[in-house]
Amino acid sequence: MYKEESWFKRIRQKRRLTLIDDDTLREFWHIHVSGLGVFTVLFLMFLLTIGILSLLIVYTPFRNILPGYSASLRQEIIEESMRIDSLQHTLDLQTQYIGVVRDVMAGEVHTDTVVSLDSLQIIMQEQLLEAKSEVTEAFIAEYEARERDNLLLFDAPITTPVFSLFTPAHGVVIEPHAPHEGRHGVKIQTPNKENICATLDGTIVYVDGEENETNTVMVLHQSYLSVYRNVGRVLCHVGDAVQTGQTIAIVQDGTPFTFELWKQGQEINPEEIIAF
Repeated sequence: MYKEESWFKRIRQKRRLTLIDDDTLREFWHIHVSGLGVFTVLFLMFLLTIGILSLLIVYTPFRNILPGYSASLRQEIIEESMRIDSLQHTLDLQTQYIGVVRDVMAGEVHTDTVVSLDSLQIIMQEQLLEAKSEVTEAFIAEYEARERDNLLLFDAPITTPVFSLFTPAHGVVIEPHAPHEGRHGVKIQTPNKENICATLDGTIVYVDGEENETNTVMVLHQSYLSVYRNVGRVLCHVGDAVQTGQTIAIVQDGTPFTFELWKQGQEINPEEIIAF
């Protein structure tokens, strides 16, 4: 209780703030302040500032700079601009219509020669679109002459595949694809403990001897079947779904492994669509 009273007394106790001339040491201004008074003044100034900002936001365009408000305002401006353009177009049509009626009534235009304003406007727009200035024609001719060789590429037949499969492992092809010699795929020499990855998204359909070091893994991808022989330790099981680039096995002792690729029962040379 004593501590609380002494703290309250300290914040209410007034102190003298004096300004003294440094040269003459004469006092030329002073004021008596207390801690409670300073806090009260600062709190009132804070409330006054909040009130002024609230009034500015509610009653002035100052609110437009606030985040989230300008987006709706911009949308309204765009909609009003489109509405004004539509009204202006309608007004122009009505003005032209009134002009034609006035000319007909004055006997300056025969009624059988009057064309509807909508048809007249469509005809004028078509004429403007079809008209080509000399500068436009010269630019088109120069562009066609410059790009003629590039445009011919679109008519060239595609003789190579338009996609590429993921490289099953980082290594060197030491035996290429040679079906006439009984090699269905390519043999790849890799470093020891190199990761062997799935070349496409698919499902593991065959694993030969998970405890051996010369295992075979087959992955089915929609219309493709990839085969990995002599891969070492296998990290997947039959039925597992794998993604492109996912590790499915690890080379144990750096021995080469064979990679085969089949499509609808026909073998494919992997080097034609994979960059080893």
